[in-house]
Amino acid sequence: MGSSIFRVAAAQLSSTGDPVENLAAVEEWTQRAADDGAQLVVFPEATMACFGTRLAQVAEDLDGPFASGVRGVARRCGVTVAVGMFTPASQGRVHNTVMVSGPAGEWRYDKVHLYDAFGSRESDYVAPGREVVTAQVGDVTVGVATCYDVRFADQFTALGRAGAQVVVLPASWSDGPGKAEQWDLLTRARAMDAQAYLVACDQAWRPSKGDDALGIGRSVVADPVGGVRARLGHESGLLVTDVDLTLVEQVRRRIPIL
Repeated sequence: MGSSIFRVAAAQLSSTGDPVENLAAVEEWTQRAADDGAQLVVFPEATMACFGTRLAQVAEDLDGPFASGVRGVARRCGVTVAVGMFTPASQGRVHNTVMVSGPAGEWRYDKVHLYDAFGSRESDYVAPGREVVTAQVGDVTVGVATCYDVRFADQFTALGRAGAQVVVLPASWSDGPGKAEQWDLLTRARAMDAQAYLVACDQAWRPSKGDDALGIGRSVVADPVGGVRARLGHESGLLVTDVDLTLVEQVRRRIPIL
């Protein structure tokens, strides 16, 4: 393995309902992160089209224009990009998908735990995934999860057992009483469960519209013992920080819960 220092970025933006507009934002933010030396750039859940959009109408396969555009951006910038999008599923539903694309290959993760909580029913229009997924960024193993998955500790323990040193968590976290505090607590706890760095990238805050989850910001990089290494506020912004992967090895050796 090369250097133990791995530079990650979280692009805390607000996506619109237009995939073409959002792809342009992905290109702009990825280039900024690459210029800052990031090797992995994480975008929010629903980057392709924000919640409140007719998702079945914008969903596309990984050979469609949005995914092909993201793939091209990652190739041109020489980085790995993780971005939330929607892909077709059966019975008129979609999959809530994270596409991870970079020099080492390409992976997809379909969100396992659907947001049927706080009055929302994601399962009415989203079909669940079934697989725990890891990807590779050079020699670094990266686990993938999405938003509401953060409430399910076993998924993050499974990612740690699968060797993930870094876990990415694209999100579009719904606002409401206590939700910011829950986000802060859960992201730190899930980093501890995986004994990995967690890069949680949320949509920037916007005023709520009904039950649509539009984001609260507060993107964060948490370390394997739950420490906050970097955090954004509620507004749009780019978080870039270095993580030292030797800490993952040390924590797993000293606290062998996996």
